[in-house]
Amino acid sequence: MGYLYVLAAACLWGLLGVVSKAAFEQGVSPLEVAFWRAALGAVLFGAQAFLIQKMLVLRKDLLPVAGFGLVGISLFYGAYQLAIQSGGAALASVLLYTAPAIVALLSWLFLREPMNAFKLGAVALTLLGVAAVSMQGGGVDITLPAIFWGLVSALTYATYYLFGKLYLHKYTTPTVFLYALPVGALGLLPFVDFAPKTAEAWGAIAFLTVVSTFVAVTLYFAGLRRLEATRASVVATLEPVVAAFAAWLWWGERFSLLGYLGAGLVLAGVLVMVLRPQPRVASNR
Repeated sequence: MGYLYVLAAACLWGLLGVVSKAAFEQGVSPLEVAFWRAALGAVLFGAQAFLIQKMLVLRKDLLPVAGFGLVGISLFYGAYQLAIQSGGAALASVLLYTAPAIVALLSWLFLREPMNAFKLGAVALTLLGVAAVSMQGGGVDITLPAIFWGLVSALTYATYYLFGKLYLHKYTTPTVFLYALPVGALGLLPFVDFAPKTAEAWGAIAFLTVVSTFVAVTLYFAGLRRLEATRASVVATLEPVVAAFAAWLWWGERFSLLGYLGAGLVLAGVLVMVLRPQPRVASNR
């Protein structure tokens, strides 16, 4: 069942781009989509935190959680929506999956984690993949804003790994999101121009909030309780595949051969990162 939960979460995340584009078509700006995803998501995760009676965060952890709200919610949600608008759902999803390579670099720089051959290989594959994707033609609109916002979304998404390593052993996901999502919504608010919305626009926003955020996160962590984190990460790499297929089916987005090769290199970098041999930890027993 663990594999099915993570697989379902990856598929739901893979629909973020195509459904976001549906909201854009109805006149809703990318940053407004990001705002509603954060604001309405806060209500759902807040209700879940209340139901499981996990609502409190230590005072000394409030500032880091708020910082995560600004970087991991405001910047990440906003940058990802702008990446979708600038270059399409498929490209945004592929660039998002450069995050593990970014995590390796940031962990080496700030957490003093060793940089071994596997990590270097993963970073190299990822950089080659991004270069190939950025040079390809095809039906995907490759622009500097698309590459920029895609990489910003990956950089900010990388904070999920680093923040999770430091804090998610102390708090449940609903508890963290209860605080981080409202902060993220407030961080986006000054940049949002609210537009009149059709029923279709509200439907797209509701889908993104309920299905591709709340349900997807809940399923993923249900899977994590039944699987090793590495196995879950491998299954989750299906997300850009789903995103690319859905974008082709719904919006006619397609890469050239070079673009698909680059996307494959990015995913190969992810697999090298998550499947690398783990160092043995000496037992204290």
